[in-house]
Amino acid sequence: MGETIIHTHLGPILLKGTAKGLVSLRFTDHQSPSRHSSVIPPFLEEAKDQLEDYFSGNRKNFDLELSFQGTPFQESVWKRLLEIPWGQRITYLDLAKGLGNPTAIRAVAAAVGKNPLLVVVPCHRVIGSNGSLTGYAAGLQRKQWLLEHESQTGQQRLF
Repeated sequence: MGETIIHTHLGPILLKGTAKGLVSLRFTDHQSPSRHSSVIPPFLEEAKDQLEDYFSGNRKNFDLELSFQGTPFQESVWKRLLEIPWGQRITYLDLAKGLGNPTAIRAVAAAVGKNPLLVVVPCHRVIGSNGSLTGYAAGLQRKQWLLEHESQTGQQRLF
């Protein structure tokens, strides 16, 4: 397992992965990996580049190998999140319906909350049924920024 830190508009992000794929992407308060040098493992270089492109507004979709490590249900939710198009939002209810189980809203929300690959697996695109921003492991301010970044209005504000 290798790791590296990248710096973004929203603060440092810790990337972890193996040659099989990206395992974790989390915002962190730490500025550099505690046990590793500043050399980026080759298998994380592409993730770093694609994230930098995303944050600069030059990328809408990620093309990375992902290595999910969750329950089968969690993984089904995370894979469904990958289908939410850039700039669009869906509700937790929509997500549960898309998985064929509209009564599983709480289980779906719990799985979304355990998404280990923030930004790349776009759980920030899931909102409450009333249109409110609800829960985001990295904080609602970051969720708001990501949604604005992906909207027409947000893009216009960046430049």
